[in-house]
Amino acid sequence: MRILVTGAAGFLGSHFVDKYLGQGHEVIGVDNFYTGKKENIRHILSNPNFELIRHDVTQPLSLEVDAIANFACPASPIHYQRYPVQTIQTSVLGVTNLLELAKRLKVKIFQASTSEVYGDPMLPLQDESYWGNVNPIGIRSCYDEGKRVAETLMFDYHRQYGVEIKIARIFNTYGPRMALDDGRVVTNFIVQALRGDPITIYGDGSQTRSFGYVTDTIDGLSKLIDSTADLTGPINIGNPNEFTILNLAKEIIRLTNSKSELVQNPLPLDDPMQRKPDISLARIHLGWEPVVQLEEGLIQTIEHIKLRLDKS
Repeated sequence: MRILVTGAAGFLGSHFVDKYLGQGHEVIGVDNFYTGKKENIRHILSNPNFELIRHDVTQPLSLEVDAIANFACPASPIHYQRYPVQTIQTSVLGVTNLLELAKRLKVKIFQASTSEVYGDPMLPLQDESYWGNVNPIGIRSCYDEGKRVAETLMFDYHRQYGVEIKIARIFNTYGPRMALDDGRVVTNFIVQALRGDPITIYGDGSQTRSFGYVTDTIDGLSKLIDSTADLTGPINIGNPNEFTILNLAKEIIRLTNSKSELVQNPLPLDDPMQRKPDISLARIHLGWEPVVQLEEGLIQTIEHIKLRLDKS
C-alpha cells in the first residue's frame, strides 16, 4: 500500500511510519512541524519508500494513496493551550479535508482519537459507550471537543458517503521520541528526576492514569487499521493498569536513583482525576492487549531521555 500519514514527525506518528515502512509499504508523511520533530524521522529520510511533505492539514491536500492515517494534532496541554484556535481547526478543518480526500479516492481513513473525549469521567472504568463529561468552553476544550467533533465528522462521512473509517481512542502513551518540553507527566518526571530537580506533582497526586508503552499502542492501532472486518470503532487502545501520579513519581525516582524531592502545585483547570480504559472490545475484535508493563517501559524511556539530555 501507499499510506498517507499526517503528523508523521510526531511521537506516535513517527512510530507508526516505522512500523508500516518495516512491512514494506510506501509512506507519504505530512507534518507542519509545529510540534513534530525532524529528528523523529531523520533515520528514514533516505528510505526510498518514504516521502516527506511539509503541509498543514487545515489546507486541502491532493494525493493518490491507498489509505490515510491521521495523527495530526497537538496532544500536549502546553502546546494546544498556546494555540487553541489552530488546534481545534486541525481537528475540524483538517479532518474534513482528509475525509474529502478519502471520499474521492474511496480509501479507508484512520483517526487517532483520544481518551480525552471522556473528559473528567464520572465512571471508574471508561468503555466506548460512555459519552463523557467534558467542559465545552474550558482551556482544554480546543483539544477535547476538537477530537469529539473529529469523531462526529468521521461517522457522518461514513453514514452519508460510505467512507470506510477506523477510530481508536488512545489512552496515555509514553516511550522514546516524546518531546522533552511537552509538559506531559512521564517526560516531566523523568527529566526532573535525571536533573535532580524537584518533581512537580499537581494536586495531591491521587489522580490516576493508565500508561501504555508506545510499541503496545502502535500494535493495537495497526491491528485496527489492518482489520478487514466491518469495524469502525471507536475502540479504546490503552493499558488498563491504573497508577496514581504520586506512585508514578516514586517509581521514576527509584528507577533513576534520583535525589529529587516531591513538590505540590495546584491542580490545573479541568485536569481529569481518573483514567482507566475498558479494553474488552480490543481484546474481542482485535485480539489485542498490552504486554509491556510500566517498569519495563519506564526503563526504556529513561534510557532514551538520558541519552538526549547528555547530547544537549
